[in-house]
Amino acid sequence: MTASAPPSPLLPASGAWREGVTPPGRRRWVAARKPLPLESGGELPGVKLAFETWGRLAPDGSNAVLVLHALTGDSHVAGPAGPGHPTPGWWDGLVGPGRALDPDRWFVVAPNVLGGCQGSTGPASPRPDGGRPWGGAFPRLTQRDQVAAEAELADALGIGAWALVIGGSMGGMRALEWAVSLPHRVRSLLLLACPAAASAEQIAWARIQVGAIRADPGWRGGDYHDAPPGQGPHTGLGLARRLAQVTYRAEAELQARFGRSPRGDGRFEVESYLDHHAEKLVRRFDAGSYVTLTEAMNAHDVARGRGGTAAALRRVTARTLVAGIDSDRLYPLSQQAELANGIPSADRLRVVESPHGHDGFLIETDQVAALVRELTGD
Repeated sequence: MTASAPPSPLLPASGAWREGVTPPGRRRWVAARKPLPLESGGELPGVKLAFETWGRLAPDGSNAVLVLHALTGDSHVAGPAGPGHPTPGWWDGLVGPGRALDPDRWFVVAPNVLGGCQGSTGPASPRPDGGRPWGGAFPRLTQRDQVAAEAELADALGIGAWALVIGGSMGGMRALEWAVSLPHRVRSLLLLACPAAASAEQIAWARIQVGAIRADPGWRGGDYHDAPPGQGPHTGLGLARRLAQVTYRAEAELQARFGRSPRGDGRFEVESYLDHHAEKLVRRFDAGSYVTLTEAMNAHDVARGRGGTAAALRRVTARTLVAGIDSDRLYPLSQQAELANGIPSADRLRVVESPHGHDGFLIETDQVAALVRELTGD
C-alpha cells in the first residue's frame, strides 16, 4: 500500500473489533452502571471496557498490577496472535512465568483504553440504543475521562489500590494521571517515555496525522463504519501511521537499516518499510479511534486545574520510577527529567539505552523488566 495507490478492496472500512463478528479471544468486559461524566461536559452512556488478566487476585487485593497501552495498542499484552487477536502480545517479554510480571505472584490487568477499537467503547461501537456506530458523534475524551473509566473497572474487579501501575507513551500519560488524580489507589508507579503535558511539537505532529485522516474522502465526517470494504479512510490512516512511524524511530537507526537502498519497484527500502506498517495498522485499527486517542493525547496536561505542573506532581504519593529512552526524539529525556525532578518519591531519571527511538520502551524489555523488579522487590 502506498500513499498514492487506491486502497485495496480487501480492506474493511474499519479494523475495529466487532461484537458478534470478531472472536472475543481472551477479552472480558465490564459495563458501567451509569453514564460516564466527561471532563469537557456532558456524559458518555453505555461505556464498556474490554480487558485481559493474567494470574489471580490475592484475597486482600494486594497483588494487582495495571498495564496501560500506547496509542495503537490494546489489552493483549501477552500471548500469541490468534482468533480475536490479530497481533501477538505487545509486551510479551514482560508478562508470563518467570518474567518480571509473573502471574504466579501478580494479578495483571490490561484494559483496552476508552475510545479504543479493540473491544472498549469507541467511535466504532454501536450506540447504546443498538443503532449505528457512534462515528463522528463520539465525544472528545481526555486522559482523565479514560482513567475514570479504568477506575470503574478496578472497582468491578474488587481492586482498591494497585500494587503497580505501569505505562509508556500514551499509557504513561494515563499512569501519571492515575497517580495524580487518585493517589490513594496507586502504591508504585513506573512511567516510561511520557511527559507531564503534551508539547507544542508533539501536538503539531499529531495535528498533521489527524488532518491526513480527516482529509480522506473516505472519512465522511467520521461516519464511514457502514461503508463497504475498500471505501474507508484507509489512505488517510495509512499516511498518519507513516508519519508517526518516523517519529517513533531514531534517525540513526533508519539510516543504518535502510540508507538510500533502492527496491526493484522504484521505491526506496525505507518507503517499503513505512508502507508495510501503514497497511498493518489499517487492517487492525480504526481511523476514528486514532483521531479520538490522538486528540486525548494532545489534551494531556496534569497541571490543568491543579495550580501548575509542580503542584500536580507533588500529589503523587506512589513510589515512582521515571525512565526515558536515550534516542527518543518524540518524547525527549528532558520531559522525563521534569517528572523525575517534580515527583517527590522519584529519586532520579532512569535512562533506557536503545537505538530504536521512542519504540525502545516496547523493544528493550530486559531493561524495562529490571525497572519493574526494582519497584516490586524481586
